[in-house]
Amino acid sequence: MFDAFTKVVAQADARGEFISSGQIDALASMVAESNKRLDTVNRITSNASAIVTNAARTLFEQQPALTSPGGNAYTSRRMAACLRDMEIILRYITYAIFAGDASVLEDRCLNGLRETYLALGVPGASVAVGVRSMKDAAISIANDRNGITSGDCSALMSEVGTYFDRAAAAVS
Repeated sequence: MFDAFTKVVAQADARGEFISSGQIDALASMVAESNKRLDTVNRITSNASAIVTNAARTLFEQQPALTSPGGNAYTSRRMAACLRDMEIILRYITYAIFAGDASVLEDRCLNGLRETYLALGVPGASVAVGVRSMKDAAISIANDRNGITSGDCSALMSEVGTYFDRAAAAVS
């Protein structure tokens, strides 16, 4: 995984070129928006437990068969595994937000996750519902204007949404 700066340098070096003015402008914009990015990561991280718990609660209310005898989240051990997986996905999403790059999410979390869930008999579509619930909660918390760097956060919230969308697509 490269941060945005290392990635730009590595790409320019591989092409044997100087860093372009467009690339410099994009990196300068990222630096200018960095406080918003850090506020977003901090808010999601600070509320991670509530985000995961509420998303799981919503999922299990929508799909009660998951917690019924024979369901994939039946027994406390399976429920704990479900919550752990949702927390891991959320954690890697915060890494991607922090870095401004989805490669850490893809490489270390999502790569092979669908196949693992298929092998374990975990319904990927249900996991995707949980991820989408986490997305809604995380964006709502990150978009709260109280006590954060002022300015337009729409592009950053769109970026945050894409990380959750990638995770939901990877498991379904």
